[in-house]
Amino acid sequence: MGICIVSELLGVEPEKIAKVKEVREILDRAVSESGLHIIASPLFYQFSPQGVSAVYLLRESHLSIHTWPEYRYAALDIFTCGDSLSALKAFEFIIKAFKPEEVRKQMIKREIYEYKKVRNPNCAQSG
Repeated sequence: MGICIVSELLGVEPEKIAKVKEVREILDRAVSESGLHIIASPLFYQFSPQGVSAVYLLRESHLSIHTWPEYRYAALDIFTCGDSLSALKAFEFIIKAFKPEEVRKQMIKREIYEYKKVRNPNCAQSG
């Protein structure tokens, strides 16, 4: 079905993650160069005095980031359906651009399992 990359970027230079302009430039390029497809205009929010939240709705699923420049920290999630290569390419691009001192990453494989109806003997069942 797909993968979800959940990551924390630690030790990022504050000026790279403080304002929408800088964050958007990096994320737009990551999406474009990885072969992902935006289906709705990305949503960005500029916190005062600094910090950014952004969400990209993708044909493949989504990409989001939340930044705390005062802590040199960013939380990044990328979820894609199907081929995981695009998600990995976007992730690597973002890491190279933000240049964190440390990256903590978890990859979750998402799969669809057949839903089986469990009958509860305490409830009335039809059919």
